[in-house]
Amino acid sequence: MKTPLRPLSVIVAAAFALSACGGTTQPAASTGNEMNSNSKAKQSVVVGDATIIDVRTPEEYAEGHVDQAVNIDVKSADFAQQVSELDPNVQYYVYCRSGNRSAVAAQYMLENGFTNVTDLGSVTDAAEALSLPIVP
Repeated sequence: MKTPLRPLSVIVAAAFALSACGGTTQPAASTGNEMNSNSKAKQSVVVGDATIIDVRTPEEYAEGHVDQAVNIDVKSADFAQQVSELDPNVQYYVYCRSGNRSAVAAQYMLENGFTNVTDLGSVTDAAEALSLPIVP
């Protein structure tokens, strides 16, 4: 009797491919801290009582930022101090120009006791996900 390996291999390959497409950077075992990643998914998120953080430079922020966002430059010398003054239990949405700095900032926040941080990626992705305009 032959074992039907072809269907099994297709299922395994599909499962592997789908697992590689996951948009979260959250570890498999939950630590109680949550980081969500937009990964360019065109989803809408609720701002409500959340705080939106633009982690770009003040110059980039002045050129245009998501409405309601505060500027905390991830590369500034006082970034850690500014973050330490925030409530770690509030929902935070972070973004930057391309998504690299926001990923660094979100990871830093999680490693320092923040419980609900969402990396929205770029400023345009953030504006779209939050349904907010980019303002000067």
